[in-house]
Amino acid sequence: MLELPTDLPADLAPLSWLIGVWEGTGVIEYTAQDHRFQGEFTHRVSFSHDGTGYLNYSATAFLAAEEGEESVPLVSETGFWRLSRPATTADAGPALLPPTEQRAVRTVDDVEQLRAPSGGFPIEVSLAHSDGALELYLGEINGPRVDIATDAIVRSAGGKAYGAATRMYGLVDGHLLWAWDIAALGSEMASHASARLAKV
Repeated sequence: MLELPTDLPADLAPLSWLIGVWEGTGVIEYTAQDHRFQGEFTHRVSFSHDGTGYLNYSATAFLAAEEGEESVPLVSETGFWRLSRPATTADAGPALLPPTEQRAVRTVDDVEQLRAPSGGFPIEVSLAHSDGALELYLGEINGPRVDIATDAIVRSAGGKAYGAATRMYGLVDGHLLWAWDIAALGSEMASHASARLAKV
């Protein structure tokens, strides 16, 4: 049974089912530059909060190794998940600029005003990868399902070609299932990885 925390800021209520550490395995299947990438990987994802209105996110994945072989690191990413809402004078930023008004505690009614006609809530996910890529995803969380797509990808000058991505997360029978589609290395958008994770 999934236990949801009850001491969260109102802005985290729609995201609360994600909180925790999830581990499991997945599969890779993608073709680019006449090469077929495939294999199994182990995956660990963590969603946490520090009392503010966003979730801290980190994830690592390693290509599953044959016995006696070393695991190959595939990705290490970190970032933030939050509901999309306009910044106000009560919010800090940009950079280290403090708010110019006292921050009022946001309520469930404040969050409810963000609800989309679909019944879900718009979200923003910003991720930094260990290979130098930065992703900004926009999308929606609707109950136990998240659908996001890249609004922008920035990569270092030496980074590999990576043009767009979508991700889908869902809570199914107490497991976190996800699928990640990418357009990379000159190939069109296509499925490239999926996983099933259990809360640990």
